[in-house]
Amino acid sequence: FSLLLKNISTRTFMKKFLSFLLFLSLCFSYSQDSILTKSKVANAISELRDFVAIPNDALNADDIDSNLFWLRKKFTERGFNSSILDTEGLPLFFAALPMDDSKPTILFYMHLDGQSVDPKKWDQPDPYKVVLKSKTEDGWKTEPFSDLSDDINYDWRLFGRSTSDDKGPIVMFLNAIDILKKENINIPYNVKVILDSEEEKSSAPLPKAVRTYKDLLKADFLVINDGPVHVSGKPTIVYGCRGITTLSLTTYGPIKPQHSGHYGNYAPNPGFQLAQLLATMKDSEGKVLIKGYYDGIALDEATLNILKSVPDNANEINANLAISSPEKVGSFYQESLQYPSLNIRGLGSGWIGEQARTIVPATATAELDLRLVPESDGNRLKTLVKEHIKQQGYHVMSTIPTKEERLKYGHIVTVQEGSVTDAFRTDLNNPYGNSILKTLENKFGEKPVQIRIMGGTVPISPFINELKIPAFIVPMVNPDNNQHSPNENLKIGQIAYGIKLFYALLSTEM
Repeated sequence: FSLLLKNISTRTFMKKFLSFLLFLSLCFSYSQDSILTKSKVANAISELRDFVAIPNDALNADDIDSNLFWLRKKFTERGFNSSILDTEGLPLFFAALPMDDSKPTILFYMHLDGQSVDPKKWDQPDPYKVVLKSKTEDGWKTEPFSDLSDDINYDWRLFGRSTSDDKGPIVMFLNAIDILKKENINIPYNVKVILDSEEEKSSAPLPKAVRTYKDLLKADFLVINDGPVHVSGKPTIVYGCRGITTLSLTTYGPIKPQHSGHYGNYAPNPGFQLAQLLATMKDSEGKVLIKGYYDGIALDEATLNILKSVPDNANEINANLAISSPEKVGSFYQESLQYPSLNIRGLGSGWIGEQARTIVPATATAELDLRLVPESDGNRLKTLVKEHIKQQGYHVMSTIPTKEERLKYGHIVTVQEGSVTDAFRTDLNNPYGNSILKTLENKFGEKPVQIRIMGGTVPISPFINELKIPAFIVPMVNPDNNQHSPNENLKIGQIAYGIKLFYALLSTEM
């Protein structure tokens, strides 16, 4: 009996001792991981400041050339082979690690260009010189970068153009590669990177460029690192994004503005014509009335469950928008994004405000954007809109009417069409998507937010159409980053998040 008791005690002791060793090992591993990550965050901040200091307005080709030079240097330092790919517009940047035919290939897409800036609207002298700030009760307080030397406050933010959209993720990627190399991790993928230089101006050259460089870009799946994580701050994977096309509608009154006293009640008012025409396109709840606009869209129960799993808060969304109730295209926010939209993005006629004049305007113009989903073809929707306009009694033209045409037709609309950027959506059960989902959950210890399709547009359809590969958006940056706006910023904690995320994606075998 005493011998048995002794054996039990020994076994118990050994179990506890082994558990203690495992605990120490995990603590040491976590400590090393934490130290290494903070070290790379500090390095990433330094590199990001250098990168942001190079203006990147896609409207200025010289800006893009300077950014390409910086990128080539930084990727080469990490062992990548890089190329500048000529297009009909500005060049693309391509980089790849040495290839191994036995491995699947992952292609990362990001962009190096940024929105134009109006320095007068920024709370810093130069939007291209990064400023470090902390949150206070009254707003933001500028902090010296020297205060980051001993420790890094992950709640502080870096303010500057393209810190989050999209130079931040590029720098996160580079620093994750540093850690993988330092730890001698055998990356289980071939790694390719394509960086767009005209994303902020619709990436018009991209479809032809992808066709031209199809063999170079060949991959098994595509990961897009652009845009913010879900507003909850949780790890996020997005399976698609809406496309976009545009229409410009102009109606006509007198051939030039006329005195409203002399000709009011006589000369047709193009502003009223346009308002009445637009009003026929939607009902009072925001649903498009144009026949066939929503054709082909069906949401089954499994899809609705995925949409409902996104932790949106309708009250918070409405409060942020300052609206009492949303439109009724879908019964909740995520469902609304599954349908094509018809949006008036601008209206103009005559003069307003202090410049208002007592005239009957000569013209009125509405600028429309149509957000697309995979079930809706942009050219088809534009045709439906034009047919609807004809049914309202208008003569539809693509040019400005002559005087003879004005005298012939009572109601004229000039319609100018924009190009089409297609939507994309990857199946939620795709094995590469499942692998990314599992990797995110294992790395961050919580179930990621799965978004079936996001409202914005990323020009990814050329890759899907030409390379025939699935695509996933894995965003990195904070949701309140002011992208495209003054005071764009990146939360330092998101830099750590992005480095860890890239590390996890590139070190986890599918």
